[in-house]
Amino acid sequence: MIRRKARDVERFVGMELFLREIHRRGVQVAENSGQIVIFCNRAPVRWLSGPVPLS
Repeated sequence: MIRRKARDVERFVGMELFLREIHRRGVQVAENSGQIVIFCNRAPVRWLSGPVPLS
């Protein structure tokens, strides 16, 4: 896993080229609050959240 600021990715390589490379490598990437997280393998990502409130 690698984390980078989205503005740095845009400044150094450009978002279009970055996303093409992500696609070429077959890895996944997530963006949240200006941060890009690259998952450096092809395994599925499972999103977790806090406990579900009881009704």
